Amino acid sequence: MSDQNGGSMEITAFIQEWQGEDQPMRNWFQLYFDTLSAMDDVTLEFVARPGVSYSMRPKHKAQKERKLFAMVDVIDDDPADRWLSVCFYGDMITDPEERGEVIPGGLAGSDGYCFDMYDNDEKLAHYLVERMREGYRAAAV
Repeated sequence: MSDQNGGSMEITAFIQEWQGEDQPMRNWFQLYFDTLSAMDDVTLEFVARPGVSYSMRPKHKAQKERKLFAMVDVIDDDPADRWLSVCFYGDMITDPEERGEVIPGGLAGSDGYCFDMYDNDEKLAHYLVERMREGYRAAAV
């Protein structure tokens, strides 16, 4: 796992290279980066697979069994029309509005929730920030 500075530097460079200031998915990815970067005792790993995805993976220092508490992916199958997939372990968050898709065994072999973001949906974006905070609190124990 990258240290926070290394992962953060890679993510910052990725965001700066992302063409088009008016792309909402870029702006939401920036919000998620800012949210996760501000969390105490969290390191960020960045996994780049150009043409497939760019993945930001936060881990709390208290986590021993799992390598992350969330996964924020930029899906890159069409660089002109990227979208986001934000996933969490099912036992670390709730989904009170039932907006996520349950993924049995789909997150490192564990059940998870994934939320796909194709549109400039401010309500969903802030809902996901709350899920990130919830995952962070669960990871800290």
